[in-house]
Amino acid sequence: NIKADFTQEVSAFVEFDYYNIWGEDFRSNYLTGADFRAGANDVDLYQAYIEAANMWGTPLTARVGRQEIALGNQFLVGTNDTSAYFTGLSFDALRLTFANDLVSIDAIAAKLAETFGDFGDDDVDFYAVYGSYIGIEDITLDAYWMFVRDDQGLLARAIGGTTVDLHTIGLRGAGVIGGFDFELEAAYQFGDVDGVRNPWFRIFKPYADVDYDEFAVNAELGYTFDMSWQPRVFARFAYLGGGKPNRSCWNNNADLPFNRLFSNVKYSEFLDNMGFLDSAMSNVFFYSLGVQALVTEALEMKLVGSYYHVDRKYARRVSKGLGWEVGLYADYHYSEDLVIRAGYAHFFGKSGLAAARIAANGLAWWPGARNDDYDYLFIETEIAF
Repeated sequence: NIKADFTQEVSAFVEFDYYNIWGEDFRSNYLTGADFRAGANDVDLYQAYIEAANMWGTPLTARVGRQEIALGNQFLVGTNDTSAYFTGLSFDALRLTFANDLVSIDAIAAKLAETFGDFGDDDVDFYAVYGSYIGIEDITLDAYWMFVRDDQGLLARAIGGTTVDLHTIGLRGAGVIGGFDFELEAAYQFGDVDGVRNPWFRIFKPYADVDYDEFAVNAELGYTFDMSWQPRVFARFAYLGGGKPNRSCWNNNADLPFNRLFSNVKYSEFLDNMGFLDSAMSNVFFYSLGVQALVTEALEMKLVGSYYHVDRKYARRVSKGLGWEVGLYADYHYSEDLVIRAGYAHFFGKSGLAAARIAANGLAWWPGARNDDYDYLFIETEIAF
């Protein structure tokens, strides 16, 4: 990346990135000798924006261009740099930030898809207002509104409609009090999906009532002991509402599961990591307990156990239980610039996996079978210079 300061208040930033799968950039097919396997356009423009600070002598900053956006703990909007598919996420957006010693308020307008039609037609847009009160020491209080307008975009086609208007409002509190650290976020989602057709015989009502009307909660409570190794115990909980399935043959009305938008919070190495398009898990209750400690000045270890079950069953005569997951992770700080990470996780599946509509924000069925077991082993290095 390159950063240039034109004045004390005006700067520009440009960043390129590259992402590919190990072994998939080998340039030759060993059977035929043809050199065609390497992908095109592997290096991409990840960020490119101009920023103007202290506009008109006020604590107002404007940033326009392609940019990362991380709001709060990234429960709904983040940079996609955690867990298995850490490809990064940036937005083509205008961001206005008003920040002083008491508050920080962001207003964001982003273009997610552009079809070059009439203004706004057939496009996908994202808008948000996110406010934080930071006037209490070590505590942050947030409130926000987010809006996705999907006019024949990816979300609309996945549901079978033509347009989606999706609003999300929420509150969040996080901070540290003594040895305790906490976080609690609650969000409510509402909106309409137009263009979903009813069965052919509904002549006088050809379109179904398909809506978003669901809640989500994300919570964590931890305590760090003031002693050698600084052990921390923590508990996590999440509720991702599953909507209301349609069991009628007379219409296609439905309330859809909670949509996690651009979440960078992962609750499972498996259920929350199907791939680039289907990674967001929803329609799930999540419970987790863990402990972490600084075993040495350079080595941090963490042990986590989690349990999952569905909120709404979309198939009859099946269990709600999805399974247990246990993970052991270690971060070794070799130096100030180099970190080596490793981890192993195992998932103990239960019978509910056989008919769990939890993938793709609760719109798709989990592709596994009942009582599946999964393993994930990784080693990762990060260097900064």
